[in-house]
Amino acid sequence: MFQTTECIMKASENIPFAFFGTPEFAVIVLDELERAGLLPAIIVTAPDRSKGRGLKLTPPPVKVWADIHGISTLQPKKLNDPGFLSKLKTYDLELFIVAAYGKIIPRTVTDVPKHGVLNVHPSLLPKYRGPSPVETQILSDDRNVGVTIMQIDEEMDHGPVVQNEKVKIKNEEWPLRASTLAKILAHTGGKLLADTIPRWVAGEIAAVQQDHNEATYCKLIKKEDAHIDLNDNPYQNFLTIQAYDAWPKAYFFAEKNGKKVRVKITDANYRDGKLTIKKVIPEGKHEMDYESFLRRNEPTSQ
Repeated sequence: MFQTTECIMKASENIPFAFFGTPEFAVIVLDELERAGLLPAIIVTAPDRSKGRGLKLTPPPVKVWADIHGISTLQPKKLNDPGFLSKLKTYDLELFIVAAYGKIIPRTVTDVPKHGVLNVHPSLLPKYRGPSPVETQILSDDRNVGVTIMQIDEEMDHGPVVQNEKVKIKNEEWPLRASTLAKILAHTGGKLLADTIPRWVAGEIAAVQQDHNEATYCKLIKKEDAHIDLNDNPYQNFLTIQAYDAWPKAYFFAEKNGKKVRVKITDANYRDGKLTIKKVIPEGKHEMDYESFLRRNEPTSQ
């Protein structure tokens, strides 16, 4: 059971920690930590990247959050850079927190803080180790979802578990879109972290080794993973649509003027064994109703 916010704030005074994170998932975790009175002394995030047609240099979501909150950031290209490590050590940090940082953290970094490194992982480990746990759980139609706070070691999602929390999803809501499920798990993970940090530093919680025999793994998502054949199993197609709602978005190919056109599916539902596509984005076009697409194109989809 979570402690009250007041208890957490009292227990968490003078715990200098660094936060490693990059995307929106990590921003939600930071929001929950802030609500509990836990703010990092320094934030480590990915370098700014060129985005859009104009290739404008754009900071990652966590950098934007840090700027708003007046927290300094480090954006190393490589974590084994001696200059980065030297700067990190000047903060005299007791703990590192990792939430969707996007890179394996080497031992030269994990050995720095007195109380080690805690990671928020959006699955109930040892299930779904790897870079795409949310999408893979949806594709697997696995409703046993939750988050894990674990210690980082030198292998991916392999370290001992500190705490975990199951999340109940109503049957009528499943399968959720991956973006929706990720937000739910990020909020849960942030709250669980807020409960964990002061207790971990105080030595009140012991980490437990994972059962490595029960481990399952998920892969890095590629664009072609989202390709579906509309003649295939309708429920599995719906799982694919829900799993890849943010990126790369499920798609099929349709014939138009003798050419194959990629059509992304942006909205669909499944009921009584039938998949109903509601909205699509044809290649080079804006989003439209699927029925309008069919009337305009009369495609042969595949």
